[in-house]
Amino acid sequence: MTKVILVDDHTIIRDGIKSLLKSERTIQIIGEAENGEQLLKLLETTTPDVIMLDLNMPVMDGFETLKQLQQKHPEAKVLVLTMLDQESYVQKVRASGAMGFVLKTAGRDELVHAIKTVANDNSFICSEVALNLLQKANNPAGEAKANNMPEISKREMEVLKLIAEGYTNAEIADKIFASKRTIESHRQHLIEKTKARNTATLIKYAIKQGLID
Repeated sequence: MTKVILVDDHTIIRDGIKSLLKSERTIQIIGEAENGEQLLKLLETTTPDVIMLDLNMPVMDGFETLKQLQQKHPEAKVLVLTMLDQESYVQKVRASGAMGFVLKTAGRDELVHAIKTVANDNSFICSEVALNLLQKANNPAGEAKANNMPEISKREMEVLKLIAEGYTNAEIADKIFASKRTIESHRQHLIEKTKARNTATLIKYAIKQGLID
């Protein structure tokens, strides 16, 4: 039996994962936490085989949690479960001690495989991200690089187009079934990647580069 702790600030996400894994008799959810602080407190009395960890959380986010786990629970096996699909995040969480990286869009079978792989002390990267990394490796001189353009994920492009249409963070969150905080994070990453000063210059840059009409 693989014992798992779920760490995600959205109850609906935790409930969805529990429902998804309900029929998997070899996996048991033994605890839940809404942020890193709650997880660390839970680990004082509970010992999981795998910690499933979100990155975007209040109080203590996933990256700070990974840092704390390396210091206080270096034996912990962490499977990051996130909507953030950029290569930079994969590299960062791996460097921070996580053994696995899976997107929240993954199906049940892949999620079960990810949990068992990490529990067995092996690394795991979900198929969608692995394919993107492979394609980039096979085409290192791709169009984005040739034009000196920043790498923008599909989700960020989706958010960018909605920003250009004038939607607020809350409205975008409703449209793509994400949290407002996740949209705020995407918006900030877009501004940082494009070196824009604000949302207005971000849209101007996107139009100039032909990213949006």
